[in-house]
Amino acid sequence: MGAAPRKRTYLVVVDDSAEARVALRFAARRAAKTAGRVEILGLVEPQDFVQFGGVQAAFEEEQRLRIAGVVSAAVGEFLDESGIETSIVIQQGEPAKTLRDYLGGREDVSALVLGAAPSGFPGPLVTSFCGNDSGKLP
Repeated sequence: MGAAPRKRTYLVVVDDSAEARVALRFAARRAAKTAGRVEILGLVEPQDFVQFGGVQAAFEEEQRLRIAGVVSAAVGEFLDESGIETSIVIQQGEPAKTLRDYLGGREDVSALVLGAAPSGFPGPLVTSFCGNDSGKLP
């Protein structure tokens, strides 16, 4: 018997912004319509504070837990009731580079879903991938 068809994976980068919630809602709707799945990537930016290693590690762990909480809340808000298959990944690093590296090793991701502000600055990831790095995603 043949292998089951691969589900489309929609990758959403989530932070605590309203734009991220819009992107997650869009990805969830697309996944529901295409029998796909949603993968949620929470990004933790590294801190420049390196004075005391223990303090920096505690601060980074606190930031990681905050992002995990934001991601979990977003998942509960939009995806739990729909029954869509989801997974949560939290990575640390400079957002555009971390996302590019993450996508480089993932052939199963069908679409990257980013939200942009309705007016003004669209956000650092949208700016990065639509500006100098346009067309350079893996």
